Amino acid sequence: MEKHIELGYLLDYYGALLTQRQRALLEQSLLEDCSLAEIAEREGISRQGVRDALKRGEEQLYAWERSLGLMKRDVALLHSLSELKKLIGALPEGKEKMALDAKADELYNMIEE
Repeated sequence: MEKHIELGYLLDYYGALLTQRQRALLEQSLLEDCSLAEIAEREGISRQGVRDALKRGEEQLYAWERSLGLMKRDVALLHSLSELKKLIGALPEGKEKMALDAKADELYNMIEE
């Protein structure tokens, strides 16, 4: 997975645990695709200050993922659900198939929230 995209996902999972400033800087970098210079100008700090804060924030996000593994768990669950949906699709039509399909969709929605 591309680092920029992976960091965006990690920010979704663990962003609330960052300081407000780290989260704001990471959001500008990852979600708004701002350069260091643009962020520095907005925040009134140096480019080096922005870079250092982004680096610390990124390291913290990766540390939480290593410790907690929430994103890895959800990826594994989604993969398993995808496999389950394939198996359900191979079943003959009927109430049981519809019930299983509905339950798989419910689980998928719970993970995606």
